[in-house]
Amino acid sequence: MDVNQEILKLDWKRQPYGLYAPIEYTLSAGGKRVRPQLAMIACQLFEGKEEEVLPAALALEVFHNFTLLHDDVMDKAEIRRGRPTVHVKWDENTAILSGDQMMIEAYKLLAQLPDTKLPTALRMFNRMATEICEGQQWDVDFESQDDVSIEAYLEMIRLKTSVLLATALQIGAYIAGANQSEQETIYQFGIHIGLAFQIQDDILDVWGDPLTFGKSVGGDIACNKKTFVYLTALNLLDKEGLKHELKHWFGQTLENNAEKIAAVKTIYDQIGVRKACERVVEQYTQKALLLLKELPQNNATLQLRQLADQLNTRNS
Repeated sequence: MDVNQEILKLDWKRQPYGLYAPIEYTLSAGGKRVRPQLAMIACQLFEGKEEEVLPAALALEVFHNFTLLHDDVMDKAEIRRGRPTVHVKWDENTAILSGDQMMIEAYKLLAQLPDTKLPTALRMFNRMATEICEGQQWDVDFESQDDVSIEAYLEMIRLKTSVLLATALQIGAYIAGANQSEQETIYQFGIHIGLAFQIQDDILDVWGDPLTFGKSVGGDIACNKKTFVYLTALNLLDKEGLKHELKHWFGQTLENNAEKIAAVKTIYDQIGVRKACERVVEQYTQKALLLLKELPQNNATLQLRQLADQLNTRNS
């Protein structure tokens, strides 16, 4: 079953146009479809039926895209998947309201699960939704805090990014009949690939190719986000002058951020922070792959292994 085709089959030709057109625009932009893929592969891993997990897979993708609409408003991001973000193409009110409707549509899709599976899957989904909001708030809070630790940052991205991947896997495994131990193992696999995924995203925000990254490079620097790259750089900086300079730039809010982005990137390159961050991506990926060894070994396991490698060596 081609999950991308199933997503594109969703009908958004509804009225009012201003509410549903941005949803169609967002979901037609492509993307990796990682979350629905993970749900489907996890279901296959435990020999479940694809058609039974499909409503949850679609719900996860719609929910993920809802968070992106709101995230882009909060970050004032102008590009997503190589196209203008919804709040740029339309306006902020449209992005907020269409995002709200996407969240509702996600729950409508989830409600199509078999009655015997829905209550537990709904609890998993609700826990995930709450944790994503908590992670997003921590992300916002960190922008104005000077004393963010790497440990606090990792907990934030666990909530904001990893739990969505982990819950996709857990719901897929649950619907296929996996036991509690198996569900927890595949959930933790998702947490680890999610941490690696977000740190790789932090790396690409600095060193990615704008043509393949799909977003504006340097956006996190412009927004003063305390990313893993930034926090690792502070830990590596033993020259107080450079540390002061880096903090100075991250205290600036400018209309034109080109100079700021270039200056910060120069500091990062001087201290070799990229390689340090890439080592951590590899560590989390390897921990995830070790967890896979505790699960059934079949074609789905191979797909998860390949997906973990692809996510964390990607350039977009």
